[in-house]
Amino acid sequence: MRAAAVQLNATQDRTANLATAERLVRAAAADFAGLVLLPERFDLRGTPEDYERAGEPLDHHPTVEWTRELARELGIDLIAGSLSERREGRDKLSNTSVHAGPDGEIRGVYRKIHLFDVTVGDTEYLESASDAAGDEIVVSDLSDGTKIGLSICYDVRFPELYRIQAVQGARILTVPANFTHPTGTAHWEVLLRARAVEDQAFVVAAGQIGMHPPDLGQTYGNSMIVDPWGEVLARADDATETYVIADLDLARQDDVRAKLPSLANRAGGAYRWPQEAAV
Repeated sequence: MRAAAVQLNATQDRTANLATAERLVRAAAADFAGLVLLPERFDLRGTPEDYERAGEPLDHHPTVEWTRELARELGIDLIAGSLSERREGRDKLSNTSVHAGPDGEIRGVYRKIHLFDVTVGDTEYLESASDAAGDEIVVSDLSDGTKIGLSICYDVRFPELYRIQAVQGARILTVPANFTHPTGTAHWEVLLRARAVEDQAFVVAAGQIGMHPPDLGQTYGNSMIVDPWGEVLARADDATETYVIADLDLARQDDVRAKLPSLANRAGGAYRWPQEAAV
């Protein structure tokens, strides 16, 4: 299997963003990628007001239609990293990842569970002001039946999510992101490699570069593909709109899981979720 992660510098101009994304997806498909991942907020990146303006229900969202048509035309599994979804009866939007198969049909929909409410340096991010957290862990099926776990950006700091996906059969974990440069420099690679090693899975991570408009700071890029042994198979820089691509050797993954069977050696009966305590 050949997978690609597309790296973008998305702005508040959805038309321009989709044009750049399409050019890079087409290039990755021409390079024989059968699975292509786009980053978080790939169609529009901006303020909560921008997301409110762009949010639509999935059944007539222009970005979802774009994703379905492009996946069908190229005959690939295409994951729209994330977009703003409006859901009936809800005041807030969802930050939603959509997986379209080679037939153009939607195979998986994941709504970001962990919202980015943090302070980085002097900048405060409050994703929950505009978005509602999802509550469903999602494993989707590629066209060849390989299971993939869907997640978005800040989720990567929460290993429980990925362990559940691995137990549910996920062999590939997808992480579309819009990581800040300070947190990315400190944690991006180590988090991706940790998720790969502990779940003995491939991790495909697509990032944003450039300034997060209008003035929320520099983003980290460094889109990456990691194998189940924690080896980085492909990596981008922090300044180029591009894609990275790698062959995912599922037989090697089987070998890793057989010889160092940490997933099989789980002691599920011994695990107890502790009583929640204030942090």
